Amino acid sequence: MLVTKADGTVEEFDSNKLRRSLKKSGAAHDAIEAIVSDVEKSAHDGMRTQEIYRHAFSILRGTKTEVVARYALRRALFNLGPTGFPFETFLGRLFETQGYKTSVGITLKGKCALHEIDLAAYRADHSFIAEAKFHARPGIKSDLQVAMYSYARLLDLSDRKICSADVCGIKNLKIITNTKFTAAAIKYANCVGVDLMAWDYPKEDNLYSLIDKTGLFPITVLTSLSAAQKMQFLNAGLIVTSDVLHKTDTLSELGLSQGKLEALISEARQLSKAD
Repeated sequence: MLVTKADGTVEEFDSNKLRRSLKKSGAAHDAIEAIVSDVEKSAHDGMRTQEIYRHAFSILRGTKTEVVARYALRRALFNLGPTGFPFETFLGRLFETQGYKTSVGITLKGKCALHEIDLAAYRADHSFIAEAKFHARPGIKSDLQVAMYSYARLLDLSDRKICSADVCGIKNLKIITNTKFTAAAIKYANCVGVDLMAWDYPKEDNLYSLIDKTGLFPITVLTSLSAAQKMQFLNAGLIVTSDVLHKTDTLSELGLSQGKLEALISEARQLSKAD
């Protein structure tokens, strides 16, 4: 049986891929086998991988909150759009958990041009600037052109600093995307010394592993919220699930019913306990 991937390519259906993604989310063995069996029964030739995800997710929703959140994480990142700013802000929050002080959406003057920097971060032993390449669909990849203009930016800013400390010279640039890089982009970046971070690249220290390690989930992972409410929360500056617990003044201004509010806080607390 053939399935259609998000980028439009076609491949044979492999139930082991579904097993691995469910196992990665922390689902129990019995639950994994039950979900795979149910998906296999309804699978058909030409089925889209998104349909497989939705089917598995609909069954998984009855399990532990943190398992559902990890399984839904990749789709939750797509829902940080339509602009890239919430994604940039989320990345800033992620690196703050690693001891960095961060700034999002700043402008720096290089030798030859002004540059809009998505993320700048520094701590006592390291600093970097980053290009955040947000995509709202899984089939879109960051390509060679992105890697080349990012490196040109690094060169133009090479004698600038992001803070007054000695460690803050601009020597390290990362390109961070919620999807993938093309092979040409990876080859070029490795050649010129630009760091890449994608959903599952590199094998270690990728975007998924950083989120999993920190336990910092985007607000869009919460199943208690509708799509419209998720956008409302993002616009109000509620970016991660723990904001529900700590930014109570902002939360109270969003006009949620008492029942919705209680469900939301309960879900956020369960994720907080899973950190």
